Amino acid sequence: MIKLEQISLPIKFTDEIVKDKIAEKLKIKAKSIKHFEILKLSVDARRKPNIKFIASIGAELEDCLEDRFENLKFEKNVKFLEYPKTTSKKKFLVVGFGPSGMFASLALARMGFDVIVAEQGKMVDEREKDVHEFWHNRNLNPFSNVQFGEGGAGTFSDGKLNTNLNNEYCKIVTNEFLRFGAPEEIGYLAKPHIGSDRLKKVVKNMREHIKSLGAKFMFSTKLVDVVVKNGAICGAKLQNVLNNETFDECVDGILLCVGHSARDTFRMLFDHGAKITQKPFAMGVRIEQKQKDINLTQYGAEQIEGLGNADYKLVEHLPNGRSIFTFCMCPGGEVVASSSSDGEIVTNGMSNFARDKENANSAVLVNILPSDYESSHPLAGIDFQSKYEKLAFELGGGNFDAPAESVGSFVSGKNVEPNINASYRPNVKFCKIQECLPEIVSQSLKIGLPLLNKKLKNFAKDENLLIAIESRSSSPITIVRDENMMSNIKGLFPVGEGAGFAGGIMSSAQDGIKVAEAIFRMNKE
Repeated sequence: MIKLEQISLPIKFTDEIVKDKIAEKLKIKAKSIKHFEILKLSVDARRKPNIKFIASIGAELEDCLEDRFENLKFEKNVKFLEYPKTTSKKKFLVVGFGPSGMFASLALARMGFDVIVAEQGKMVDEREKDVHEFWHNRNLNPFSNVQFGEGGAGTFSDGKLNTNLNNEYCKIVTNEFLRFGAPEEIGYLAKPHIGSDRLKKVVKNMREHIKSLGAKFMFSTKLVDVVVKNGAICGAKLQNVLNNETFDECVDGILLCVGHSARDTFRMLFDHGAKITQKPFAMGVRIEQKQKDINLTQYGAEQIEGLGNADYKLVEHLPNGRSIFTFCMCPGGEVVASSSSDGEIVTNGMSNFARDKENANSAVLVNILPSDYESSHPLAGIDFQSKYEKLAFELGGGNFDAPAESVGSFVSGKNVEPNINASYRPNVKFCKIQECLPEIVSQSLKIGLPLLNKKLKNFAKDENLLIAIESRSSSPITIVRDENMMSNIKGLFPVGEGAGFAGGIMSSAQDGIKVAEAIFRMNKE
């Protein structure tokens, strides 16, 4: 196979067009091309509205013809999680079945370890019913919601696989997602996403595969305590949250893959002496725009046939020393209620694979420093988050409606009516959202939103909508671990986003794999 870079393709390209482009590039006949595949595809919007794709393409040519292009030869190496079997009889408990837990348990099971997966939420189909019951009827299940349950918080997001990482683990994670039913586009799109609707199928398929390897799953089962003897894990106390019955499980190690919202678990571990430190995070709001306005800015047209809705990514460093940036942008998506406890408002964004809804949205966040916390306690960041989530709940009316305000009203105090149909469910309440934001966040948003609008026209129009509060983009703590990926409590392995070592699906999945591999190395003999 040979690899060709920087191939320009029209938006609605066909196989024939691709072959003609390859033939033109190589100065050969199109019929000499036996097979091709798109390796990478990105949008080139530099000459609006004449949008095109830029592709990397792998091609197989007729026998001997490839030898003419020695400098272009390319070996495609498709990698999966594959390991020799361990002879160890040790049993490991994986707590949480979000991205880090999914890939940690997958790797451990393929290695041949005895694996138990405990997830306080429900399986994804039942979890989806609980989420919709909350969104439509305001009935929150504290154990099964947008934050907790099979697939993790990413199940009700956009399924983005974007990452700043570029390594072999990225390819492995992508290939495993493809194996379990993710859209084939994630294998080559520059900004891949699975979509919330497609991700549910992937999660179920992965669970069934891990079960087929001998792993045991326990849903609606919460870790309530760890059993520590001589400074080492020897068991776990678990609770069936449906009937409140507790039981003990003897294990040789616990992989803590609980996500960033498992606050009671963090407090329990702190009480056991786990070393935890404060970590910066970010806080802000969700901004909602008309998708056609974003398309007009990015593409030069409200819609281009064959091209999906446009996205964006923005950042600005402010004169007050803070940064403002967009996060988890959802084209053609909706803003979703993501609370995990009564009395608190948390927002997030979600898109299905088609990304075909009326509005675009993204988090607009300001960096929060440990010096902003109200104490030096290692868990002070959690209290900081909770304080403002509770203020948002009260400001919204105490019924899970989210505080909302037009950009113009928030930034300048003018009476500007939003022209956006808020997608947030149950509902929004229009008010002064700065009353539920830290002063530094409110100040930075007022300075930064107009600056971001200069970078991207239509991003922060006066009539666009701000919905508060976005507070769970990352964890405000780090559970310290050593070179073996282990806490100071021997046998306790902090993993993924909740433990402070990842941010998003891809990096969390990779961290789960790396922790499993560390366990494998320690148990080789």
